[in-house]
Amino acid sequence: MKPLLLHGHERSITQIKYNREGDLLFSSAKDNRPTVWYSINGERLGTFMGHGGAVWCLDPSWDTKYLLTGSADNSAKIWDIETGKDLVNFETGSAVRTCSFSYSGKQLFYSTDRSMGQTCEVRFYDVNDALSGGTPSPYLTIPVEDSKVTAAVWGPLDKYVITGHENGTITKWCSKTGDKLRSVKPHADKVNDMQKSADEMMIITASKDNFAKLFDIDSMQSLKTYKTDRPVNSAAISPIRDQVVLGGGQEAMEVTTTSTRTGKFDARFFHMIFEEEIGRVKGHFGPINSLAFHPDGKSYSSGGEDGYVRSHVFDKSYYEFEFEY
Repeated sequence: MKPLLLHGHERSITQIKYNREGDLLFSSAKDNRPTVWYSINGERLGTFMGHGGAVWCLDPSWDTKYLLTGSADNSAKIWDIETGKDLVNFETGSAVRTCSFSYSGKQLFYSTDRSMGQTCEVRFYDVNDALSGGTPSPYLTIPVEDSKVTAAVWGPLDKYVITGHENGTITKWCSKTGDKLRSVKPHADKVNDMQKSADEMMIITASKDNFAKLFDIDSMQSLKTYKTDRPVNSAAISPIRDQVVLGGGQEAMEVTTTSTRTGKFDARFFHMIFEEEIGRVKGHFGPINSLAFHPDGKSYSSGGEDGYVRSHVFDKSYYEFEFEY
């Protein structure tokens, strides 16, 4: 598989996401310029200028009209994707670690860090209310006391939000009342990433404790466990096959003391049901920080500590692979 190399960031990638149709790929990095690319040829469509610090997270709305970004400059922003204009600025008081539009695009949330005297909070807004001008105010704020939020996704039908925490806990919160619906602790260390399956029935978590786990999104029951020998920074579920991809590697600060071969920076594919590794894709010169499958399942992209986004289209052999029972 010859990848498309997308190089528009000067510092390490923090998150990548496709829009719903899959024709655009959005990337954020520790520089202050979220970028949008054409996924088919890797051409850069534009950058969103306005943040003053590392951009930790981003999410396009379902109709690819708006982009939500969260940054270390103590702000979250809504952008017009077509024009690149900054429409709404949320002053947050501390760095924004996770953010997401709901499936309907009518609500959004972001979570703030516990730092500079601020508590970790998950704040919910009505999108139309925020876009109407004036200072946007949240319709719901959930204070998170025990451990800061490091990953978060909306549940189906916008009924609840699932958050992953620094201490390895996963918690489900009601998006109407803010009540804690359920909490489990499947990981021994920080949850780095959470992603949903295409049908929103399952989520996969990636953790610093070298494990990725698959959960039923409704009952929060752990279904499968994927074991690696390195911290897992990101994990994604294939929309068309029973496969998951994991990416990670050593801590970035330890990388310079080892060769690239021992650094183990390849993307690893596992069979979703049998939990066995079925392939690896090399290429990054540093840990993989974010992974995303294309919505049609025929390609995937990875964003690394080296500042590159690598977009791979699967070969014919990928579709011919069958697990022998």
